[in-house]
Amino acid sequence: MLDGMALFEALVVAHVVTGAVGLTAFWGPIVTRKGAANHRKWGRAACYGFLGAGALAIAMAFLSLYGPEHRHPEVTDRALFDGLFGWMMLYLGVLTIGFVDYGLAVVKHARDRAALRSGRYQTVIAAVVVTGVWCGMYGFAVGHPLMMLVAFIGIVAMLIQQRYIWRSENPPRGTHVGEHFRALIGMGISAYTAFLSVGLIRLVPDQVFNPAIWAGPSVIGVSLILWFTVRGKRAGASKASGARPHPQ
Repeated sequence: MLDGMALFEALVVAHVVTGAVGLTAFWGPIVTRKGAANHRKWGRAACYGFLGAGALAIAMAFLSLYGPEHRHPEVTDRALFDGLFGWMMLYLGVLTIGFVDYGLAVVKHARDRAALRSGRYQTVIAAVVVTGVWCGMYGFAVGHPLMMLVAFIGIVAMLIQQRYIWRSENPPRGTHVGEHFRALIGMGISAYTAFLSVGLIRLVPDQVFNPAIWAGPSVIGVSLILWFTVRGKRAGASKASGARPHPQ
């Protein structure tokens, strides 16, 4: 039977493999034509990779919280270690799975938005919010703004999703495409952040608590969301203007 150290190292290897698949395939759907065969193929690979990496991140988080204390002797601040590699890792794993689940669901139920209100999907969203709240509270207690920032981003994302799910009027046609895109970009943000936490402590242990490095995926991901959102709105406005009938 594997001891705590060996089990953690095995999980790290599996996390690296699944994460590498997701992190590499993640860019495929962004650069390929939406709805095309290559877009779907790369998207499936990214989603499956991130689902595996998210589940493994959750397992590693519990080992960080309750496993042997001697695993990382270079880390002296155990409260901060538990925060970043325990509760924040747990939250990021749940958040990654939540984004993947929602991103696929909005396409699957594009014609039946009410299906997203079922317990099946609401439980996943609730899990993200609960772990996010705890991550933010713990971050506040240990004085680490990064934990509060990522918790805030994820909780706001879930509220935006709920607004789409529960709105009484039917959204404009094609709105689910934007929801799908934002969810999968969010998936990339959470997965890249979680992935950095595994590699940083081995490659640059003295920078492992540097918030500038950890915040990188969020800055890039949010920038991508804003850029594509603005571009999509401009394209929509252009189409609407072109389709408007000329006055008689």
